[in-house]
Amino acid sequence: MAPQKTSTSHLTHISDILAKALSKYRPSQETEITQIWDIWDLALGSSIAQNAKPNTFKNGHLQVTVSSSVWIQQLKFLEKEMIANLNARLNTPLITHLRFKIGEIHY
Repeated sequence: MAPQKTSTSHLTHISDILAKALSKYRPSQETEITQIWDIWDLALGSSIAQNAKPNTFKNGHLQVTVSSSVWIQQLKFLEKEMIANLNARLNTPLITHLRFKIGEIHY
């Protein structure tokens, strides 16, 4: 028996599902940060987005996984500008500090 094809018109993006589920159990400030993955590339540009990705968020501190120590050094110089761009895209000043760590970048 051949598998049936399903329509993609009823698919929901995982970020929408997570935001809805988290809103029941977490403060709104914590669920708003889930938007960071949606706006990351637009807020920071493709060069940074290819070498740095958001990881975790707690108490205004966003941990960012970076591809190398060279990129960590560069992003430290850009930290204030990055925070301003991200908060502008989020429409609220959620992020107060960035922490960088070397790790594997997942696309």
